[in-house]
Amino acid sequence: MREMIKMILVLTILSTVSGGLLAYVKVGTKDRIDNQVLQLVKGPAIRSILAGASNDPVADRFTLPDGENEIEFFVGKFDGQPKTVVFETFGKGYGGDVGLMVAVDVTQNQIYGVEVTTHSETAGLGARAKEDPAFAAQFKGQPLTKPIQVSGDGGSINALSGATITSRAVCDAATEATQVYDRLKPQIEDKLKSLP
Repeated sequence: MREMIKMILVLTILSTVSGGLLAYVKVGTKDRIDNQVLQLVKGPAIRSILAGASNDPVADRFTLPDGENEIEFFVGKFDGQPKTVVFETFGKGYGGDVGLMVAVDVTQNQIYGVEVTTHSETAGLGARAKEDPAFAAQFKGQPLTKPIQVSGDGGSINALSGATITSRAVCDAATEATQVYDRLKPQIEDKLKSLP
């Protein structure tokens, strides 16, 4: 019995120390990881969507609360005026979540462009959502007033051949973006007015 108590005590101490070290490492590296994701994943997608912007949209950003979450918005200026906001939403794909950067044209109330950032989709099938510019181009000009769907579901987006689930995930993420924008539109407009 004494040996068992000793083993339990040793395991408890080891577990506590290990858990504390993992928490310390997570907190200590969070800012560096966030910066790497911004520079290597989100940044290239944002700059690709907003090619021709007169500012650095990755540098011009703000966050707004949305329920329990905080959403980071990146501002694209054209001719010195803020015209677009870009933010990330997610849809459920075949292999997991599909991250989508969505640019909203605030002057026209429509989608300015989209680009897939992260996914776990099948190579050669669903992965084409990130690689195929013709697929992403279909989202440009989509209105914010109705759900964005693939043509098989009554929408106007042609699904990728052999990757309908991934195509639906991208459409769901774009639809989620229109809903987020609609909810936060007054706060977004206030932030845009206060930008230099």
